[in-house]
Amino acid sequence: MQPVPVQKSMSSLLDRCFVQTEPIGVVLIIGGWSFPFQLCLIPLVGAVAAGNCVVLHLSGIGTHAANLLHKLIPTYMDNDCYHVIPGSNHQLGRVLENKFDHIFYTGDRVTGKEVIQAAAKHITSMSLVLGGKNPCYVDKSCDLKLAARRIAWARFVNAGQSSIAPEYILCHPEMRECFINELQICVQEFYGKTPQDSPNYGRMANMEHYHRVKSLLSCGKVVFGGETDDGERYIAPTVLIDVQECDPVMQSEILGPVLPILTVQNLDEAIHFINRKERPLAVYVYSQNQQVISDFLCRTSSGSFCSNDSMIQSVYASMPCGAVGNTGVGIYRGKYSFEAFSHSRICLLRNTAVECVTYLRYPPYTDKALRLLLWACSFSRKKSWCQIL
Repeated sequence: MQPVPVQKSMSSLLDRCFVQTEPIGVVLIIGGWSFPFQLCLIPLVGAVAAGNCVVLHLSGIGTHAANLLHKLIPTYMDNDCYHVIPGSNHQLGRVLENKFDHIFYTGDRVTGKEVIQAAAKHITSMSLVLGGKNPCYVDKSCDLKLAARRIAWARFVNAGQSSIAPEYILCHPEMRECFINELQICVQEFYGKTPQDSPNYGRMANMEHYHRVKSLLSCGKVVFGGETDDGERYIAPTVLIDVQECDPVMQSEILGPVLPILTVQNLDEAIHFINRKERPLAVYVYSQNQQVISDFLCRTSSGSFCSNDSMIQSVYASMPCGAVGNTGVGIYRGKYSFEAFSHSRICLLRNTAVECVTYLRYPPYTDKALRLLLWACSFSRKKSWCQIL
């Protein structure tokens, strides 16, 4: 929070010019449910570090984690400055009626639009991280076993309930069968022949999400997986082929253990497919060809980009998490969280001794004043030194 000096000109050499970081005020953090501790506590740490008071609204999904946070945070933090509200959509609407100085939201686009509308009434700044359709291109030159291993982990961990996981695969037709075979081997290695019995495989967060994801299994053709259990909210790690671009599984964020595989003939077709859709939260590329990686990096746009791995960029504490376009606005994590919850105040402590120069800004504007200005500029290669306004 130390003042940061800025570059000065000839006319401001006697002044103090700096940017002072100060708390933005009272912050509302609306936590996500897919990784509740991470999505609540990481922005909370940034808001506290920046000196703000915080209202933390917990998600109504994932009640065990929410109940634990609701118990622990007031125990260790001043409840007058950091207040926790148990989650529910009805209560969120009431909370959003109040004026805050900044709103931070992680979650789905439907609720995100409600947050935007509520913030607009009070002209409140926002940080939004919403879901998206994250493409993953598997190039012919990649290490197929490594790619399958890393993609299977990212797509099926937490039963696929991650907004930054690969949403669909783009690969060449001739390598599709080998890639599917490698994915199946990885799933069996991770979760056994019966993932439902594995202590390492999760369940859908609630029945609403379970039925939504279950309905997506009717898209295309299931090549492995597809088993469900209503009683346990269990959906097996599933791979789909013969999916059409207009199918429901390709229209909205999956947030479940379902991975569609589409085929493209070449890199240009893959990039065109990605670019005609809304900009995603993340773009993934698996290739040993650096030119392929460079083409995807330069010719696509997304909140984040990762080559030869998936989701791992969200683990690096020094790297921000952020969104673009319809996937949200702003970045956070680490130093960037501090900046997201801070106001940069521009400060100029003016010295009165420079009036012998600055008087030239006052009317009447004469040819003599203009000549003096031009004369002052002639003494420096940097004309910016003659900033008297």
